[in-house]
Amino acid sequence: MSGTNSNEENNNANANDGATGTGGTAKGGYVLSGPPNGLPLQALLFGTGSETHLAVKAQELLAAEKIGAQVISMPCWELFLEQPQSYRDQVIPPQVTTRVSVEAGIRQGWDQFIGHTGKHIGMTTFGASAPYEKIYADRGITAEAVVKAVKG
Repeated sequence: MSGTNSNEENNNANANDGATGTGGTAKGGYVLSGPPNGLPLQALLFGTGSETHLAVKAQELLAAEKIGAQVISMPCWELFLEQPQSYRDQVIPPQVTTRVSVEAGIRQGWDQFIGHTGKHIGMTTFGASAPYEKIYADRGITAEAVVKAVKG
């Protein structure tokens, strides 16, 4: 995972301060958006590429229930792991242990960021062929599944 998509680039086009906004793309990971409406940070939602929009939608759904979540875009794990620990802790605050990753892939590799108690919303089987919306719905790769994992 070494790139980003135009959706991520357009979500926060004016923010280029490193840990937040797309300026962090070159660092492999960044805070796409913090908890809205002044809510306290209670959960971290991780996404890569085209699944990041599910984390953003889940953040909105959680905010409606007064649960503050931070969305972290992780376009390149390798680059992120090369960053100083202080930067990594700024993006992934160690004190926040409720963590959910969402990717149309398997959990492998995510534990280094979400921990062994974190949840992963993604594929657990292979061989599906259909439009992505159908596969995501059939496999439970949805914003609602992310919300359930946070609350659960």
